[in-house]
Amino acid sequence: MLEENKVLAQRSWELVSQQNLDALETVYAADLVLHEPDEDLQSIEEARQYLSGYLAAFPDMNFTVEDVIAEGDQVVTRWTMRGTHRGEIEEFGPPTGKQVELEGITIHRIEDGKIVEEWERYDNLGVMQQLGLAPQ
Repeated sequence: MLEENKVLAQRSWELVSQQNLDALETVYAADLVLHEPDEDLQSIEEARQYLSGYLAAFPDMNFTVEDVIAEGDQVVTRWTMRGTHRGEIEEFGPPTGKQVELEGITIHRIEDGKIVEEWERYDNLGVMQQLGLAPQ
């Protein structure tokens, strides 16, 4: 079961990197709760809308899973996101054309073969600095 859960968590990052948001139901429960640092998303549809905004801002966004640890019904992934700011998003404003690298950690909780809850932690200030939107 632990190995299957690890594969499921890794697959979630692959789908986002492939911009295949239509396939999110293959890994996420419909009533997914996604705990972002500044807000909670309460369904797979809210998560899809949230991700769509970031994919519009960083159309070449790609995730590399660096580490995967599983215990019980939880999987922890340590990941790196790389992308180029080519689209507008409220948080980052107009496109800067700058490349960014973001490191983060996600805890995925799994029930019945689907991710039902995630907790995200990442260095948003580092992204703002890389885009020139915050002092170093």
